Amino acid sequence: MPYSPKIGDPISTLDTPSMLVDLDLMDSNITKLMSRLLPTGISIRPHLKTTKSANLAQRLVAAGAKGGCVAKLSEAEVMCSLGFDDLLITCEIIGAPKVARLVEMWQKHRGVRIVVDSAKGATEINDGIAASGASESDKISVLLDLDVGLHRTGVQPGAPALELAAHVKGLKHLDLIGVQGYEGHLQHVHGFEERKKQCLESMDILTSTATALREAGHNIGVVTTGGTGTAEFCASVPGVTEVQPGSFLFMDTDYRNAIGTTYSNSLTILSTVLSVQGPRIVTIDAGLKSLTTDSGLAECKTPGCTYGVLGDEHGSLEWEEGGEGGKVKVLKVGDRVEMVPSHIDPTINLHDVYYAHRKGVVREIWGVDARGKVQ
Repeated sequence: MPYSPKIGDPISTLDTPSMLVDLDLMDSNITKLMSRLLPTGISIRPHLKTTKSANLAQRLVAAGAKGGCVAKLSEAEVMCSLGFDDLLITCEIIGAPKVARLVEMWQKHRGVRIVVDSAKGATEINDGIAASGASESDKISVLLDLDVGLHRTGVQPGAPALELAAHVKGLKHLDLIGVQGYEGHLQHVHGFEERKKQCLESMDILTSTATALREAGHNIGVVTTGGTGTAEFCASVPGVTEVQPGSFLFMDTDYRNAIGTTYSNSLTILSTVLSVQGPRIVTIDAGLKSLTTDSGLAECKTPGCTYGVLGDEHGSLEWEEGGEGGKVKVLKVGDRVEMVPSHIDPTINLHDVYYAHRKGVVREIWGVDARGKVQ
């Protein structure tokens, strides 16, 4: 009989590794973010590259969000197929295979928006729409992706942005509606004041460019930016219309260490002790295929235990003799532990299913709909 956990099962009966969501903590995170940002009048367009879940996208909209963002075209395809198509694709769409997929999807889901940062990319999308037999009135909504300091993607501010906007305006199937500027390099800056200072400098680049574009005759209605570490700063800046936080929903140790405990770590990876390798070290069944390490090592919720990687399938938990006042739990074969990820987005992408619980009882089960969608 296939393994099939059910709503109402205690989490103690789940096989491991399993991805758990504490619904009380997650709901509290949503309430905190919405109560902080909705009164500003700014639109909240959560980044779904974190959750990769249409169910959670709808849940966030019900709480006050306006649509969502995805990073990749393939994520948008999945979300659209599940009935959620108020989307901004925040990465550039380049190359004939992607353009063909975009045009096919956009013909059915006109709410999808895209970004461009080059004349070549914009022209190829325009030509792809034209080749599909679209009428002259058929236009895809486009934002200029602006480099506000991350130096990853984005046209440079000033003359390059104005030149690209003029080029886009001359393409009959592209409708320039705004600008995007993501200050991703600032999300994990430690120290509230330093993070705020640098964020406001990036916002000045973004909003002054939006103003210059308007003065040049462009209809710039959307100015979108921000992540979990900076959204509140961005929302305070006149001219910003939309923010894109995503990780706030679940959090991770990297964000917690940078911005504090405003939002709770609501997602953990449940793991089982497989083997005892010494008086103060055990092996668990969560390795590199369950927990990513690009932002450091995961943390164990069991006090005093330190995680180490032992390969694809295995990790270690070690504790010092006596620990904190002798209160460290001695772990045995078969014990369960919960691990807090260090980087939430790629960790979620390793798993198929969320088991959402309240007080240790599974209340909802969601698929990671866009798992592995990186194209």
